[in-house]
Amino acid sequence: MAPASKTWVYLFEDGNAKMRDLLGGKGAGLSEMKNAGLPVPPGFTITTEACNAYYDAGKAFPPGMWDQALTALKKVEQETGKTFGNPANPLLVSVRSGAKFSMPGMMDTVLNLGLNSQTLKGLIDLTGNERFAYDTYRRFIQMFGKIVLDIEPAKFEDIFEEGKREYGARVDTDLNAAQLQEIAGQFRRAIKGETGRDFPEDPLEQLKLAIEAVFASWNSPRAIAYRNFNKIAHDLGTAVNICTMVFGNMGSDSGTGVAFTRDPSTGERRLYGEFLMNAQGEDVVAGIRTPAKIAELQQEMPPVYQQFADIAARLEKHYRDAQDLEFTIERGKLYMLQTRSAKRTAAAAVKMAVDMVGEGLITKAEALQRVEPNQIYQLLLPRFDQAAKDEAIGKGRLLAKGLNASPGAATGKIAFDADRVVELAKQGLPMIMVRPETAPDDVHGMLEAKGILTARGGATSHAAVVARGLGKPCVAGCESIKVDPEARQFTVGGKAFHEMDEISVDGSTGEVFAGVIRTIDTAFAEDSELAVLLKWANEVKRLGVWANADYPRDAAKAAQFGAEGIGLCRTEHMFFEEERLPIVRKMILSAAEATALEKELDAARAAVEAAEPDKKAEAEAKLGQAKAKVGGSAAVKAYREALAELLKFQTDDFKGIFKAMGGRPVVVRLLDPPLHEFLPSYEDLLVEVTELRVKGNNSGELREREELLRAVAGMREMNPMLGLRGCRLGLMFPAINKMQVRAILGAACDLQRAGQKVHPEIMIPLVGYVNELKIIREQLEKVAKTVEQEKGQAIPYKFGTMIEIPRAALTADEIAQSAEFFSFGTNDLTQTTFGYSRDDAEGKFLLQYVERKILPTNPFQVLDRSGVGKLVQIAAELGRATRPDIKLGICGEHGGEPSSIEFCHQVGLSYVSCSPFRVPIARLAAAQAALAGVERDK
Repeated sequence: MAPASKTWVYLFEDGNAKMRDLLGGKGAGLSEMKNAGLPVPPGFTITTEACNAYYDAGKAFPPGMWDQALTALKKVEQETGKTFGNPANPLLVSVRSGAKFSMPGMMDTVLNLGLNSQTLKGLIDLTGNERFAYDTYRRFIQMFGKIVLDIEPAKFEDIFEEGKREYGARVDTDLNAAQLQEIAGQFRRAIKGETGRDFPEDPLEQLKLAIEAVFASWNSPRAIAYRNFNKIAHDLGTAVNICTMVFGNMGSDSGTGVAFTRDPSTGERRLYGEFLMNAQGEDVVAGIRTPAKIAELQQEMPPVYQQFADIAARLEKHYRDAQDLEFTIERGKLYMLQTRSAKRTAAAAVKMAVDMVGEGLITKAEALQRVEPNQIYQLLLPRFDQAAKDEAIGKGRLLAKGLNASPGAATGKIAFDADRVVELAKQGLPMIMVRPETAPDDVHGMLEAKGILTARGGATSHAAVVARGLGKPCVAGCESIKVDPEARQFTVGGKAFHEMDEISVDGSTGEVFAGVIRTIDTAFAEDSELAVLLKWANEVKRLGVWANADYPRDAAKAAQFGAEGIGLCRTEHMFFEEERLPIVRKMILSAAEATALEKELDAARAAVEAAEPDKKAEAEAKLGQAKAKVGGSAAVKAYREALAELLKFQTDDFKGIFKAMGGRPVVVRLLDPPLHEFLPSYEDLLVEVTELRVKGNNSGELREREELLRAVAGMREMNPMLGLRGCRLGLMFPAINKMQVRAILGAACDLQRAGQKVHPEIMIPLVGYVNELKIIREQLEKVAKTVEQEKGQAIPYKFGTMIEIPRAALTADEIAQSAEFFSFGTNDLTQTTFGYSRDDAEGKFLLQYVERKILPTNPFQVLDRSGVGKLVQIAAELGRATRPDIKLGICGEHGGEPSSIEFCHQVGLSYVSCSPFRVPIARLAAAQAALAGVERDK
């Protein structure tokens, strides 16, 4: 039980702006304005601590709180010369919520409290304005009934609208005193009918019930949902502000409004807002009447406008930030009811921050901290116009919601296969590719599509990974849609959508809409406010910011956004392209036999070298046999031909990427996925072979497909993620790695000879034991030296590895003996640490884990610091102990997530690497992490 002596209530004059934790944002703002001598009505604040104590006590006021509130009320009475509940000179108050962090519209307010049948008469006598009094009374009954007594708002709205119709009133101001009196009476009768009791007449009972209602609104479903979305703690509580009522509904010389010191949409430095004459605050936001622009107040009431403009400028200068202001004019006198930091769009946030530095209002460091990193992402991706999106939702055009796999927005015509997407896109049509799930065969269609929608797959599915790399919006795993590629349609909610129908996909939210929604295109201009802000970020940050890029176009986009290198170039994505896939499949299908024969040949050569003189002839004879087998093998011939063709493609690929990066380092990951991913699926082949057997009319094709089916069956694995992939693939089929290293360094040599600087870094994936890395590096160093000798160039290359298995992190001191850099692949490291298959987990239980608070966040989106992060920290420390100059980076999706970037800064990584479109976000987040570190060190 809380002690009775604790201070639960503060008069406005006893608080200040630094007491936000205790008084909430609204209470602290009112106190600060009061102490600055601004026209603030008298009042007091019940603290956030009182709210928490109320819940701790089983929804009972903490000891002493009510008495302190009554004492504060007496002081307000003395200051106003009015008395709460006095029929002759009644004091009326508002009861308003106010948490530490602004939560607009999420909690409750009651206005005009203190009115009853006796004080109503006093209000009429005092003002001589019967209409005003009855208007105020009906507002109070309606609001109290809705907020405090929990009666459906429609009950009151229906009565009010019926009254307007009966009396021929177009708007509420057309109603006279007698008509408002009748409506108020109907409101009271409705309350008794709903609650079984009369409307409370005792003002103190009204006040107590209203305070409880505001406390209760802290845990309303909408408030909880808002805090969840904005990551606001649930244990902060809300303050309650009791403020003397001032009335904007007293006639043509009264009014109320809301304004911002700068335009919250654009950031422009001008007063922006709306007001209504002869109205109360809720009228402005409820849309009962159309408000006027704040600029019109200058013509309506010039002195009041000028006073308000002066106060607005003063408050912005005082708080050194754009302010959201509420005001009321009562009989020509201005009162300030709220000041708080203004909510703003991404564009406005950046412009305001940069402009305020130019105005000398804030420093560059403060400007960097004023913009949320994810706001920058919104600026760089196409996005839907919010008003158009809201309209579409209102009209029932929201079809489904899946996984927000790749951000951005796109509208286009549906096509159900990649070839059709390409065909129609070449005609200039915007296309959305809709698939059950995507496969390597679909890449050419994805390149041409404006957006991608899949019924299956998670955030690391093919569709998601490729879409993010391309900067294309993608909604994946949208299981409520049923895609039928053969019929060229998908169905959802009983509706069918066919090829060439139009849909819109929002990859930022996972939403899918019927029809067209307007999109807003963005550009990264070098002279923009965003470019200026990011230049300041570069001056502050310690972490390097690199990009994940698989194609020259990706690398060029990354460089445009300020990437300092490529931290992950995934070579397998190059293999997925349409013209290369047949070559890759040729290589795969011949790899096992060819590799076995070449190993036999290598063993025969080694035997000759090691043979004693009397055994030499026998060893040479076996070598000849091995050479003959290799020379006569169709598999070896096909394998070598495929590798030679891929070498040409890969060399050109790497030249393009190296050129785009202009001498910046480029980390190339050698082939990582299992080889069967490049082949048709086993299930599809089995169906095809079965159909051919049943038909029995094409024996040649049947033999070919049966052979392919046997090959695919031979490569199937129970758990491919932990099977033959990464460095294991390189150890089993070394020629593939060797071809890739020859392409990487061959391209580097050619460009260096032409005068361009190159810094290739070759990454060997999925190492779990140091010997894996040692053997592969020894093999590839020989290739590297051979290429340098052939080309007559010395390239500053490096070999390193990706840390994505817990054992690698725990033995990083051993692994660092053979690695010049570590890149933490936190996508797979999270899977192997948690024991989750990401695609399965996100589809089956992981999102529920987050909703039920089993996990604080999705660990694939926000780095798990206490588990995965601990492994990263251990590996970094062990790696540096062995090799002090080792370069440490991160290349999982976490490399573009602000909280994860902060962690990378704290543990001393060298760089983070993320998708090109997240590079600007990472630059700002890295600067904010550096600034936060400076603050902690003070």
